[in-house]
Amino acid sequence: MSLSATEIAAVVSEIAPLLVGGWIQKISQPLPCALVLEIRQPGQTVRLLLSTSPETARLHLLSESLPNPPSPPAFCQFLRARIRGARIESIAQVGRDRIVRISLRTQEGACALIAEMTGRKADMLFVDGLENVAATLCANKDRTGQPYQAPPTIQQPLADQNDRLAARPPHQTSTTVSARIEAHYRLLDEQLAQEQQRQARLASLRKAIRKGMRRVEALQQDLDKALTYRDYARYGELIKANLSKIAKGQPHITVVDYFDEALPELTIPLDRTRSPHGNMDDYFKKHRKYLTAERTLRPRLDAARNEIDTLRRELAITQDANWRPPKQTQTQPVRCAQTQRLRQAPDQQRRGPFRRFTSADGIPIFVGRNARENEDLTFGLAKSDDLWLHARGMPGSHVVVRLEKGADPPPETLKDAATLALLYSDLKKSGKGDVIYTRRKWVRKAKGHPPGTVTVTQEKSVFMHLDKARLEALKARTEGLASS
Repeated sequence: MSLSATEIAAVVSEIAPLLVGGWIQKISQPLPCALVLEIRQPGQTVRLLLSTSPETARLHLLSESLPNPPSPPAFCQFLRARIRGARIESIAQVGRDRIVRISLRTQEGACALIAEMTGRKADMLFVDGLENVAATLCANKDRTGQPYQAPPTIQQPLADQNDRLAARPPHQTSTTVSARIEAHYRLLDEQLAQEQQRQARLASLRKAIRKGMRRVEALQQDLDKALTYRDYARYGELIKANLSKIAKGQPHITVVDYFDEALPELTIPLDRTRSPHGNMDDYFKKHRKYLTAERTLRPRLDAARNEIDTLRRELAITQDANWRPPKQTQTQPVRCAQTQRLRQAPDQQRRGPFRRFTSADGIPIFVGRNARENEDLTFGLAKSDDLWLHARGMPGSHVVVRLEKGADPPPETLKDAATLALLYSDLKKSGKGDVIYTRRKWVRKAKGHPPGTVTVTQEKSVFMHLDKARLEALKARTEGLASS
């Protein structure tokens, strides 16, 4: 259960004096729906957790740090580029709703981080000085770029019987509201994560069973087909004994089956297109298929059936509500119901040799350093919807901007990437020139040419000047991320 409006009011009133006036020195996103702001005050550092998970939406101070993913998600990168170093001017509940606004002051001016802890439509938004939504945690494209509007207010009574966490238990005289919230949700998070892991394991087992059953069915069909060839060695021997009696084009031959003690007559079908020897060889060949199937398919069929039995036993155990994950398995965080599953970029999973930058909007930019890297970047790391840039008609680096499917590059990100394409090309000497850009899917290898040579279609162009201030900002953001 998420915090009520009354509980939010209580914890905000408690923690606001500890946060106002401090500056944000670190930002992390340990869970898909949660941010942690490390806030520095004279003589102390506090960590504030903001969660918009539908099941556990809340805010409180953290007494222990949380593990972070290997690479920061997109929203976290965006905030690091925008509000790291910002001072907190105020933190307040919006009306009597489950919305908290953290007003900030950066070198560029005023902005705010708004946590809407409003159930299934919960989200976290970054609002610029003009009160426009610049980015959202749940990648809500309908709100990005639009003036901020709070969700419809649902008034709640100040004395809510469900507000267990805001009221201090009689036996506890020193425990803070924030500490009680943290303790309560630590246990709840573990339970939710365990249930999520159980459901994920159940889905995995059911999928594996279905796959195994399809495999058993396919193996059984192959074996049944091979079983029809079981007597074909006998047919081949009988044809061999009667080769002189068979003429090409004959549809069948009737022979005495000397393999049977009763010596009955047996009619053997023949392929009219084959010679007598060809028919004989074909029957022997198919009998060898039968022998091979008996030798290889039956063990595989038995193993597949045993595997299905094992999976079904595990499924029965996992369906028990008392199931517990193996100790060596790490529990997975609860995901936002509304959050679209963002594509995990390969650059977030492996370290590559390319030059790496972060745009003013917190979006990764990659630059090849030579022909081989250009080839690997464009046709290895880049995805079809990523933005691809290159100096027009001049030797230079390939530049790739990591974008979500269907997303357009923000104007500042486009300028940052085009500046890099200009910098790492032969246009650097003149300090100006055209840079072409298109989606990666419209870039093709040039056959028969050296690595890195491409053909481009559906491109657009932008005329750029080398902007030293922009380059310094790119360099500063890159160094800042590397040190975090």
